[in-house]
Amino acid sequence: MALGFGSGLSPVAPGTVGTLWAWVAFLALQRWLSPAAIGWIILAALPVGWWACSVTARHMRVADPGAIVWDEVVAFWAVLWLVTPAGFVAQAVAFALFRYFDAAKPGPVGWADALFKQQGAAPGAMRWSAAGFGILFDDLVAAFCTLLVVALWRAVK
Repeated sequence: MALGFGSGLSPVAPGTVGTLWAWVAFLALQRWLSPAAIGWIILAALPVGWWACSVTARHMRVADPGAIVWDEVVAFWAVLWLVTPAGFVAQAVAFALFRYFDAAKPGPVGWADALFKQQGAAPGAMRWSAAGFGILFDDLVAAFCTLLVVALWRAVK
């Protein structure tokens, strides 16, 4: 799960591949589930993802491994869920914005990314649950920033 059902194992841009997987999975979920059901799945995916990211990071002995992409998955699901209804172009813009905020980490996203980093901590001294939360937190802030830009874009349209 933490590896985005294999999408995080991509040798090139695993975060982008994980986000693309999230987009396709969201489109599939939309075919069979109501928006409310998808909202409940996203809500459930947060604590389960926190656990999965914590356990996977601990086993990999790295605080924020690039192969863990569940953070991109659940955060981008939230973005898509909140911008729906949206056509392909709006979803593509949301994708590009989310990837920008997640990869470049401007402003609040950079702050959120650094907040739970345990610089210099030996793997034996690492607080893995904090690391797992940190993995998710910066992507949730990136999702918030994406939604803020989308809301501003829609307001001036």
